[in-house]
Amino acid sequence: MSTVPPPQPLVKRVPPGAWTALVWCASTLFTLLTTFRLPGETEPGRWPAAQLYRWDGLTVLVVATALAVRGSQLLHRRPLAALTLIVLAAIAETTTLGVGELPMAQYLTVVVALYFIAAAHPRRVAFTALAMAIATLIVYLAVRLLRGWSVGMSAELAVVLVTVIAWLLGNSAHQARVHAERLGAEHAARAVTAERLRIAREMHDTVAHSIGIIALQAGAASRVATARPQAALAAMRAVENEGRETLAGLRRMLVALRAADEGESPRAAPAGLGDVDRLAATTSAAGVRVEVRRLGERRQLPPDIDLSAFRIVQESVTNVVRHAGTRQCHVTLRYGDDELALEITDEGRGRGSATDTGFGLAGMRERVALLHGEFTAAPRPEGGFRVAARLPLPAAAR
Repeated sequence: MSTVPPPQPLVKRVPPGAWTALVWCASTLFTLLTTFRLPGETEPGRWPAAQLYRWDGLTVLVVATALAVRGSQLLHRRPLAALTLIVLAAIAETTTLGVGELPMAQYLTVVVALYFIAAAHPRRVAFTALAMAIATLIVYLAVRLLRGWSVGMSAELAVVLVTVIAWLLGNSAHQARVHAERLGAEHAARAVTAERLRIAREMHDTVAHSIGIIALQAGAASRVATARPQAALAAMRAVENEGRETLAGLRRMLVALRAADEGESPRAAPAGLGDVDRLAATTSAAGVRVEVRRLGERRQLPPDIDLSAFRIVQESVTNVVRHAGTRQCHVTLRYGDDELALEITDEGRGRGSATDTGFGLAGMRERVALLHGEFTAAPRPEGGFRVAARLPLPAAAR
């Protein structure tokens, strides 16, 4: 059984909008600190404008903060609108400082937001955001020059340089992500074939066992057909039942049977739903508590269904640990009269992805399709992610 990776660090789980709002608060605090004479200084780093600590200056500061926070909230869904609000917040706060340019501290939130936009959104949106950020600086200086006011050209050129560098870093992150997604898609295509072959190998022992039983029952029936016809009839009925079950199993696995691995060393006994408790204990030890609930009457399942059900639970729980950003998930196993239902839910960020331990959602969907079942995986309306599968049971397992 694969090991469960530890949860992601808190730093990686904080969304870009939260980082943007945090940068605004830090830069605002820094600006206010520079207006005081700090230890070791003969005078403040910046002399405040007259209105900075008056009611009108404080009102502008509150309005600017509200604009920045709202822009941070919209950063993921509406990036250009969010950037507009953050730019307006930077301009508004600068009006209370009495300076000749948009200072680095006030424009730092714009720079951070620009990085996240370039990293997470299409190229067209990223270029538009960069143009907005640079045009704001140019227009701000142009207005001051036309009015004959002083301009901090050197400081503003430094802000432009940092803005362009942040955009380039975000664009590089975007290109790396696109490349990784393309490689992931290619890997998923290869993984489907590999998964089918792996399932076929896991079914080898089961099919061989069933064929052996059929041969033994048929031989017994032929030996007692004349002397004990009732015993021969019972043996042939056993042959019929075993043959039907074997044929059903072969039909379910036919897509995966592409080639046989010869000379392979004996494999360990396949896993099954009996290992779910051990999986839950391992995952809980890694930091994500797994609650397992079983409904209905537990009973012996065909090996292919038992193994596939366990793999679905295993991959789903691993996805929760890797991507959900939560400390708890719920696994429900429902034994029905004619089907086995699985449900794995969490209350995390509503993300599902492929994992290193198997083939993620693609592998689970493939397994369920080979068993003629139903599979769904999607974010929950109330938050979190849900994976559900229904696996029909053969007549002998009902």
